[in-house]
Amino acid sequence: MIFRFNQPRRREATQKKEWKKKVGNNVFIGKMRKLAKATIFIVCFLMAATVAIWVHQSAQSFAVTKIDFIGRAIFPTGSPFQGTEIGGLSGITYDAEKQVYYAISDDRSSKAPARFYTLKINLPSGKLEKEQIAFTGVTNLLDENGKSFPELSLDPEGIAFTGNSVFVSSEGDVERQINPFIKEFSLDGKLLKTLAIPELFLADDKGSKGIRNNLAFESLTLTPDRKYLFTATENALVQDGAVASLETGSPCRILRYDAVSGNPEASFLYITEPLPAGANPVGKLTSNGLVDLLAIDDNRLLSLERAFSLETGTTIRIFEISLEKSDRIEALESLKSRLSEVSPAQKRLLLDLETLKIPLDNIEGLTFGPVLADASRGLILVSDNNFSPLQETQILGFQIKVQKTS
Repeated sequence: MIFRFNQPRRREATQKKEWKKKVGNNVFIGKMRKLAKATIFIVCFLMAATVAIWVHQSAQSFAVTKIDFIGRAIFPTGSPFQGTEIGGLSGITYDAEKQVYYAISDDRSSKAPARFYTLKINLPSGKLEKEQIAFTGVTNLLDENGKSFPELSLDPEGIAFTGNSVFVSSEGDVERQINPFIKEFSLDGKLLKTLAIPELFLADDKGSKGIRNNLAFESLTLTPDRKYLFTATENALVQDGAVASLETGSPCRILRYDAVSGNPEASFLYITEPLPAGANPVGKLTSNGLVDLLAIDDNRLLSLERAFSLETGTTIRIFEISLEKSDRIEALESLKSRLSEVSPAQKRLLLDLETLKIPLDNIEGLTFGPVLADASRGLILVSDNNFSPLQETQILGFQIKVQKTS
């Protein structure tokens, strides 16, 4: 009887212990789950805050006060990646949220389908080294039929990240009667939109108007507020004037689009520098042109000019330009007789890369990178090696000091 009487009590006591243990475990698990959720929330919040700070700082207008060179990385011609040959890097843009860069290759679907690369470039120490650079992806551009562009049907040169897609510019090919274009692609390469090109930029059969062959839309940039998209001709339209000479620069047209509607809405005059002293002005490879733009705000940009001649080698200059006092020229069909009447973009030389005393290749693209620890900005330049064994793909890193202007 005693045994039967005590058994339920013992069982009850055991159940109470097990219940307390279970409750304790559940409380512990619950606390851990709350802690994990809190940790995830904090991490996500910090990541979002970091991106928000970057976007906010990017949207703030500033003046560049100093540019410091922080390193150079070289990828030899022939370097392979995912079945393609790395090369022809003519433009680059930065995705702050994913902390990656997209670089367009100007391969005309000859060596591989027209494409852009995804890169990781880490600048935590304020230095750029090859070990900090990794190609992580390649994306083929697809036409309106969802297929890769046919060989020689385009000449991709510029790229600009929108937040969830990229704009890409093509110079076209005057000799093959292929018009230039600006198209928007998803990050997996699907064609989303084609922007209209003003008629005065299109070459005619007589060669009396429009772009010159291989001197068209090298540049492409989106303002930080994503309101405007800019591109420009590398040298003058046929009806506007001559290519750069030893005496004078070439009158290029900067073309501004409403990035939301995709409509061209303004044009401005930009005059390149003359050819470098000592260059042969009639040399087959001699040139100086506007090869990229990088928007600071709605009216101020960085411009990249690249000159080359067999006599002087490669000359690379970075300018800060302002459109605030520039005349709009979209209504002028020709500038030849009216250049003296038009106020061009104002230019301020920021850096002549010759002062770095490093070998320079065919630099054609530039983009801002992240905000660095000391509140300076990263700046990345890339070169187009023309897939030549005599050249190389260069990635140059800079740290730019800025002063807020608004």
